[in-house]
Amino acid sequence: MINKILIANRGEIALRIMRSCREMGIKSVAVFSEADRKSKHVYYADEAYFIGPSPSNESYLKVDNIIEAAKKSGADAIHPGYGFLSENAAFSDRCKAEGIIFIGPTSEVISVMGDKISARKKMIDSGVLVVPGTKEDIKSDEDALRIVKMVGLPVMIKASAGGGGKGMRLVRHEKDIISGVRAAKSEALAAFGDDAVYVEKLVENPHHIEFQIVGDSHGNVVHLFERECSVQRRHQKVVEESPSPLMTPELREKMGTMAVTAAKAVNYVGAGTIEFLVDDELNYYFLEMNTRLQVEHPITEIVVGVDLVKAQIIVADGGYLPWNQQDLLQRGHSIETRIYAEDPFNNFMPSPGIIKHITEPLGPGIRHDGYIYAGYEIPIYYDPMISKLISWGSTRQEAIDRMKRALFNYKLSGVRTNIRYLHRIMESEDFASGNYNTGFIEKNADFLLADAENYKELEDLVMIASFLYFRKQTGNNDNQHKEECTQSNWNNYAKQIGVNRL
Repeated sequence: MINKILIANRGEIALRIMRSCREMGIKSVAVFSEADRKSKHVYYADEAYFIGPSPSNESYLKVDNIIEAAKKSGADAIHPGYGFLSENAAFSDRCKAEGIIFIGPTSEVISVMGDKISARKKMIDSGVLVVPGTKEDIKSDEDALRIVKMVGLPVMIKASAGGGGKGMRLVRHEKDIISGVRAAKSEALAAFGDDAVYVEKLVENPHHIEFQIVGDSHGNVVHLFERECSVQRRHQKVVEESPSPLMTPELREKMGTMAVTAAKAVNYVGAGTIEFLVDDELNYYFLEMNTRLQVEHPITEIVVGVDLVKAQIIVADGGYLPWNQQDLLQRGHSIETRIYAEDPFNNFMPSPGIIKHITEPLGPGIRHDGYIYAGYEIPIYYDPMISKLISWGSTRQEAIDRMKRALFNYKLSGVRTNIRYLHRIMESEDFASGNYNTGFIEKNADFLLADAENYKELEDLVMIASFLYFRKQTGNNDNQHKEECTQSNWNNYAKQIGVNRL
């Protein structure tokens, strides 16, 4: 029986896993890099171990260091979260060799489904519909011309080992085939150490819909319905919701059945996601499988009323699934927005720095999965996502209204964020109507950034006021700062930003 779990991750997902561990009476072990010494997951865990310098390739991706921490702590199992080593077959194998339970699928499943070419082959053999395309790697320029002409333009060139939009190129014209393939191969090699690419027929502005599945080691697999993930920027998800506004009961049943078929084809054990593309005629195609917990898993938890992390731990420990398919129902509607420390009005540049103040959104139907606090310094070394804001409502409109309110109430100073940008998404007509697809961001770009200059000016004033207040509170003896921080000067800044007192 699992009694202690090391979480081989950081930030909000490490905290989220630890909370489920605490409810189950399981001890949690944190690992941290130099940059994360003061991170909240380190304080929350029952034990914490230093694993290396700040860069992830010297800490969170260092298998030997993580295994050493697991042995020192006496952990029975390792939960990889998402990102980092979560879909690393060699890490799964190493855990098994060391007698440590890897909370995830076997290395064989990770290898087969993590490689998109082999995943396509497996799905085709299992009768699962895939996006029309090829089952082999492009080896040469001659191959590229032959294969693309066979599939038919326009096409997507995709990295077999890829994800997050890396190693991906859209080709619409014959003259761009070779340059597109070469660029995709080069980027794939740099990002994944593997330059294998393949060809898929372009599905124009599809819906990106994924089904959550969970399987146990006794042959049971269920799906927990769908998530709509079509609000994307550069192939990175920005907003997700469940249920999908596109879905009909008949389509949900068909796609859910296919998701279970896909998982059973590889004897899947653990939580995973089957991703589909759906066109305007509701034709659907298998896209890929994520062999891990997803960033957007909270909306499924809220709508279906489950704890996916607890389920992961149960099945990893050899237990049976805690539910049957007929037990699972969707109740209400949930939306997730990803909060990033970045500047949407400056080409989404990352904005690391020290959090001066944070007021987390609260109230009915709101869940906030975050890890920052006032005084915390957001590192430059990792993904700039700082939290996830999740709303629930009995109807989709109520979920939208609650998300708007939560985004308005989310106050954070010291770094720039995409909070206002997310609020504009909620205000857009296309999102409100539910009539959108993966072309949403591009189509609504002008609207989403329409008030950029006014908002930046306001944000600058807030930053200045926050800084002056901070200097006043610290009692700096420098005469210049004394003059800056007089009450009258502070009041002037406060009036400019429309408040009487902070």
